[in-house]
Order: sequence, then C-alpha cells, then structure tokens
Amino acid sequence: MITFEREFDCYKHWDVKINRSIATLYLNVSEKEGIRPGYELKLNSYDLGVDIELNDIVQRIRFEFPVVKVVVITSSQDKNFSAGANIYMLGMSEHSWKVNFCKFTNETRNSFEDSSKSGSLKFIAAINGICAGGGYEVALACDEILLVDDRSSTVSLPEVPLLGVLPGTGGLTRLTDKRKVRKDLADIFCTNADGVRGKKALDWKLVDFIAPPSKFNDLVDKRSMEIANNVKLRNGKEGIKLLKLKCQIENDNINYETISCALNRDKRIAEITINGPKVSDVCDINSIIQKGCDWWVLKFIRELDDLILNLRTNELEIGVLTIKSRGDIEHINKVTETLVSHKNNWFINETIGFMRRTFSRLDISSRSIFTIVDNKSCFGGFLSELLFSADRTYMLNNSLKDNNKNGPFISLCKLNFELLEMVNGQTRLQTRFNEDKHKLENLENITNRILNAEEAYKNDLITVIPDDLDWKEEIRLSIEERTSFSPDALTGLEANLRFPGKESCETKIFGRLSAWQNWIFNRPNASSEKGALKLFGTGTKAKFDNKRV
Repeated sequence: MITFEREFDCYKHWDVKINRSIATLYLNVSEKEGIRPGYELKLNSYDLGVDIELNDIVQRIRFEFPVVKVVVITSSQDKNFSAGANIYMLGMSEHSWKVNFCKFTNETRNSFEDSSKSGSLKFIAAINGICAGGGYEVALACDEILLVDDRSSTVSLPEVPLLGVLPGTGGLTRLTDKRKVRKDLADIFCTNADGVRGKKALDWKLVDFIAPPSKFNDLVDKRSMEIANNVKLRNGKEGIKLLKLKCQIENDNINYETISCALNRDKRIAEITINGPKVSDVCDINSIIQKGCDWWVLKFIRELDDLILNLRTNELEIGVLTIKSRGDIEHINKVTETLVSHKNNWFINETIGFMRRTFSRLDISSRSIFTIVDNKSCFGGFLSELLFSADRTYMLNNSLKDNNKNGPFISLCKLNFELLEMVNGQTRLQTRFNEDKHKLENLENITNRILNAEEAYKNDLITVIPDDLDWKEEIRLSIEERTSFSPDALTGLEANLRFPGKESCETKIFGRLSAWQNWIFNRPNASSEKGALKLFGTGTKAKFDNKRV
C-alpha cells in the first residue's frame, strides 16, 4: 500500500537546509530506495517516492517555517541536476501507475505556481548540471530558472526522440504558455535529445539567468534575496507543526478524525462522510494559531487530501465517490467567516491555499462525484464547494413532510466567489454558470442565507431534490447506473464537463495529460516489448508502427 505522509527528518532523497528566509532543497536520490522494486534511481532520476517527499517538504515549509520566503531547488550531485523520471520504472510499470504518477507530479509542480500566485512561497531552480525531462519540468514550475554556464550543463526534454512519449508533467505547455518560447524553437528543443546549454538556453527563454561556476552561487544568493523582498504573506514568527495524521485503515474502512470512508468494492463505491466542526472550533485567530494542526479546518483539509491520494493510488476500481456531511451548518459558517476575515494572516493564507489545491485534486481525480445533502448535513461555508465539485448533487426535499422547517439546508459563503479557484483560474460557481455575471451577482446577494431544498434548487445550486418517498431509491438507481458505465468513457466525460469555458495553463496540462499521454502510454510504439520505453538502455532500437492515426 502506498502512503503519502513523510517525516521531516527522515527523507531518503532530499537534503534540506534552511537559512532564515531561504530554504534550499538538495536533490540527492538514493539509487537503491525506489518506492517499488525492480529498478535503480541512477543519475538523480526520480519515481513517485521522490516526488512524495518533495510534496511533503514544501508543505512543511509552508506551515512549519513561516519565515521562509524562497525555496531553491538544486542538486548535491556533481554535474547532475536530475535525469527526470526513471525510465526503467516507467518501462516496467502498468498503465494506471504511469498515469497516476504523472498526475501526482503535475499537482506537485502546480502547487509551486499556486503558492507563488497567492503571496506565499516563491521558487528558484538552480540547475548545476545535466537537467533532463522531468528534472527540467521541476525547473519549469519555478518562478526563475538559473543555469550554470560550464559548457556541460544542459536543459532538455528528450522524451520524444528517446522514449516515444511526451514530457509528462506539463513541459510542453509551460514552454509555450508560461515561458513564451517560440513554437519553432520549442520544436527543435523537444526533438533534440542532447539539450541546450549556456547562452543559447538564455536566448531561447529556456532559462532566466546564467553564470559561470565561479559566480553561480553568488547569482543564486542574489536572485533569492531579491525575490524574497517581494513576498508579502510569509511573516509569521512561529510555525505550525504538522503532526502525523490519526488514520485507521481496516479492510473496508478508512477513518480519520474528521472524515470516514466506507469502501464497497463489490459495487465500486466509496462513501465519504465529513464530520463538521464543533462549537469549540469556532474561535478567534489567536486560539486558532494555538490549536495549530489540531484546528478542525487544517485537520480536515489534510485528511481529505490524504484520502483522495489513498483512493486514487490504492483503490483503482472504486469508480464513484459519494460525499455526505454531518454537523451544524452554523458552526461551519462561522469558521468560514473567520477564514475570510483573516485571509491576509500567513497561517490562514496557507490554509486556504491548501484547501484550494485539495479541492482541485478532487476535481481532477478520475472518479465520479455525487454529493448528498440530507437532514444531518452541514454543507455551508467552504464545505458548500463540495456541492459544486460534484458531477451531481442530491438534496432531500422535505416540503411535503414539514415545510422544510428542519432542513436540510445549505448556504453560500464569500469563499465561493474568491480564493478557491479551480485549475481553470475560475471559481466553481463561475464555471457552473459559464461566467453569467447577472447570475453570480444574484447568488452573492444571498451569501450566508440558509437555503432549503426548494430554494437551493430554484437558485440552480442543486441537481435533483427527491422527496422523502423517492430519496433512497433515486440515489441507489443513479449510483448503480453510474457504476455500470465504462470507466474510460466516464473519465473522458467528466474531464470535459468539469472544465467548460476558458482554458488555463493548468487545464491544458491536465487535459493533454489525460488524453494524449494516456493514449501514447498505451500504444505499442512506447509500451510494447519492442517499444521505446521497454527497450531504453538496451542498445536495441525501438520498432515503430509508422502509421499516423
């Protein structure tokens, strides 16, 4: 079973040095410590285990070291920054592993850019050796790329000529959309396995600064301090220690403190229940910081993030997630008001950022999502985002029974309109209503109002509102129908319907990953016994089917 929690002092592949406002991460991959057996991680190549550690390190820096403003990513190996994703790992892995690996590394890279945009950490890649494939894609996700000009250090994306696949963590999109590299130069760059060095890399916009070896460390220090001076929301005095999650995993259950998940593998369903905040979680900012990682909001987001990754990696045949909540809607509304009121506090900013990235991880998971609102629900405040993450939302309509006096209820909050954007750069409500400004203004006017099923449905916030007589049967039939469809067809359906309208760099990356890389990884040109991935390093040339399809 793959787990995603790590301990700060026990990393196998990274060395971390923190000097006041600068954190330097040295990649030093332990060759024999792959997350699965059967390959060696030579030349600072990486697998999922290396990236899990990177994700954990950056997350801990966000919360545990609030004085850090800039993260420098470099290598401690001589003349070798990173050879990228380990080819032998990819060649021997099943298709689902390759795709989930690419998706997680994508999310980790995107998290750099998300932090940078939100007033949090900035990132610098200090390339001090050969930098290829996924190694260069780490650099592309950073705010600046510095390259040592020593006549041997290069940057490259050699996947097409060497492996018969694409740069799998957004490399092509970041070249053209983010770094504005000319498409003809990008074409030469991505079909040349030898890479580009020095001044040409600078001229082609592949890097931002170069320096000879004697001046490279000075360049890194200068750029780090200059960038650090522009970071606004990293001004805390004491950090929040991220203690180990309390998680019990049994045969058919995954239980945390704020979330429980019941697995029905026969029916391919995961039933997720969120236990909302208690009255003790409704407190002022000083008490929140004192609670630290025991504060309900941070605890919940950490647990939800861990659960999504757990299900995605270890429960491949679970196709439908149902999401319920239990608690007092007033409590979640008040907790959310505190988040909004203190959004410029460093800790609250990091918590909201973690929330934004976790909900986005849910959006792009290849799972159908049904959110279910019943009498015990508390889908108010920021939990109401889960109404709009869902492919469908069902809400019990008690109008015939008691005029909805006892609920269920939902409510909107200010965070539905800002700070929790999807990877398309828009809020879920903007996406839901295709940026209909009149509709969004009307919804803003009912922020914090408690809405029953008929009111929620009238405002287009709910998909279906069955009455008490039809409630269980309609949900049962909908879920059974969903699980009867082709998982491949559903993945394509959901990926298209969840992100209508405007594209962003991130939606392009994930869309192209889902479509093109999925297809290419399955094709014999890459993955057959005579494919480029399988034969890499053997000295035997791959045999391609030359038909263009």
